[in-house]
Amino acid sequence: MALEDSNLEALDVVIIVLNFAIVLAIGIWSSFKAKRGTASGYFLAGRGMNWFVVGLSLYVSNIGSATFIGVAGTASVSGYAVISYEFTGLFCLLALGFFFMPLYISAGVFTIPEYTKKRFGGSRLQLTLSITAIVLAILASLSSEMYAGVVIIEQSLGWNIYASVLVLLVLTGLYTVAGGLTAVIYTDAMQSIIIIIGAIILASLAWVEIGGYDALYIQYMTAVPATTAKYGNTSCGIPEEKFWHIFRPANDADYPWPGTLFGVLLLSAYYWCTNQIIVQRALASKNISHSKGGCITAGYLKLLPMLLMIYPGMISRALFPDEIACQSPEACEAACNNPAGCSDIAYPKLVIELMPVGLKGLMLAAMLAALMSSLTSIFNSLSSLFALDIWVKIRPQATEVELTVVGRFTTVVLAIVSVLWLPVIQIFGAGELFVYIQSMTSYLSPPMFAVYVMGMLWERTTEPGAFYGLILGALVGFSRLIMDFIYTVPGCGEIDDRPGIQKNFHYLHFALVLFALSLMFIGGISLMTNPIPSRKLVRLTWWTRNSKEERDEMDDKYVLDTKEEMGTNDDVDTEDETKEDTEEVSDGSEGVVLEDGNSSILKSCTSFICGTGEGNVGLELTEEEKKAALEKLTSIHEEPFWRKFSAVNAVICFGIGCFCFAFWA
Repeated sequence: MALEDSNLEALDVVIIVLNFAIVLAIGIWSSFKAKRGTASGYFLAGRGMNWFVVGLSLYVSNIGSATFIGVAGTASVSGYAVISYEFTGLFCLLALGFFFMPLYISAGVFTIPEYTKKRFGGSRLQLTLSITAIVLAILASLSSEMYAGVVIIEQSLGWNIYASVLVLLVLTGLYTVAGGLTAVIYTDAMQSIIIIIGAIILASLAWVEIGGYDALYIQYMTAVPATTAKYGNTSCGIPEEKFWHIFRPANDADYPWPGTLFGVLLLSAYYWCTNQIIVQRALASKNISHSKGGCITAGYLKLLPMLLMIYPGMISRALFPDEIACQSPEACEAACNNPAGCSDIAYPKLVIELMPVGLKGLMLAAMLAALMSSLTSIFNSLSSLFALDIWVKIRPQATEVELTVVGRFTTVVLAIVSVLWLPVIQIFGAGELFVYIQSMTSYLSPPMFAVYVMGMLWERTTEPGAFYGLILGALVGFSRLIMDFIYTVPGCGEIDDRPGIQKNFHYLHFALVLFALSLMFIGGISLMTNPIPSRKLVRLTWWTRNSKEERDEMDDKYVLDTKEEMGTNDDVDTEDETKEDTEEVSDGSEGVVLEDGNSSILKSCTSFICGTGEGNVGLELTEEEKKAALEKLTSIHEEPFWRKFSAVNAVICFGIGCFCFAFWA
């Protein structure tokens, strides 16, 4: 073990087990509550969530274990600048609620790539976006969360890594598979309370231990590891005055100010506004007013990480410089079993060293809850992408029941992939997890975000322009990603022999250039191809979101009506056959009836997991009822009072965000 005092008392174990039991109970309860037999019920929680639950779910989906460990770890070695991701997240949440959500709702989409299907027609662009989004989520989100879970387990609990992760995956997969997004959102709301309370307690204990802000400044600036010395290409392990500022010189190796101001904003805009894992929560809102309210609530909560993650990370470095700020591979290997660096143990180290018995169990439960929350978010969202964007291309005649079953099966496959990915994470786990996450996002997300922005703001954007612009941008991004794996960042004292375009071209600056290139690719190719008629873009662009006109569907659209009719007929036939089979069995002997009873128990259990029970069989709607339901689903109408109330709160939230940026600049 890297940490000597890692054994938990009986009370800590009881608290952790109790937390898991409560979370699992809420997940199973919400599974009964959910409309699990329909795609809308499983993937969008029936679109019945209120603003407070949506806001908590948005927030806790973002502050998983990777965020706690990554943000606190980066703050421990480079100071304030990493908070820029949280403050820009506040602005992007407001953009999600007031700009992007009206478009998503008016378009009537289940998944974000589905918007491109309605906007551009065809299937290749939607399919390419879905595959790229799944690859990025597995590479950055899923892998980073699993790596963070490994760090927590290895540094705090001392359990067998694989056994512990398997238990976590079984628990998270159980209520995710059983209840869909309803289970995810309800458990998110419960876990967010645990996470925030535990983080507040730890932050308070850390401030008491360090002795206040002045003491932190002095101890942090002198927190130099015993083995530190200055080498040729960098100053290793020596805190600098710039660490106490968000904005730094343009040539700063970690956070140059153009990248911090614009690059971080770009990555945050993609993550919060076009990322299926996040937007799916906002899509589950009752209506546009609840969606805005949830985004504003999450925006206010984005102010907390400065106090709950940044300062605790810096305090950890001040208290334990030899471990957190180790520089030589030998020292880091001894401290955390990772020769690349040990900044990622900053937060778990505080938990182990400062939390008393009982509270230590509460905080570990909170961090594990954050891991479970993030995993459930990823599982449910990626299963949505696969089932609704990819599987329907493989099986156009798929019914809604089949789609929900495929979504659940995808969750199981992702769980297996995540376990198999653990050795890869341990091998490639860098000293700063958060930098790894943002690097991967910088190389893959700008072309995708460019497609959405151009499609929403410029009616002249065409399908060939969006598709080939995405492909060209992705090729550029993958080229830089491959270079990062071939030419790794040198350790302290090692010669930096990477190519100049990689060594001197910060990943945040690269993201900005890649985004600009993608915009030019999309715009240029679009101008060389035939425009899409305006009547086909009704309620699919920002300028037509409120239009009441009838929209002409794209000529090569996938015929959803045919699929729905086939699905309905299949369901009816299946139900009739089931009834006939039941009647035939009932007329048989007593032994046959007993066999049917056992079969019914097994069938009930299977139906609960797969969401195919009788309670989930939908009623046949008339054409008028279908039209009314569609109008309600795509309505962005707001009551005047709540529209003004949301706008006022958005202005206040925006102002507070600007103040925080200026205060810690």
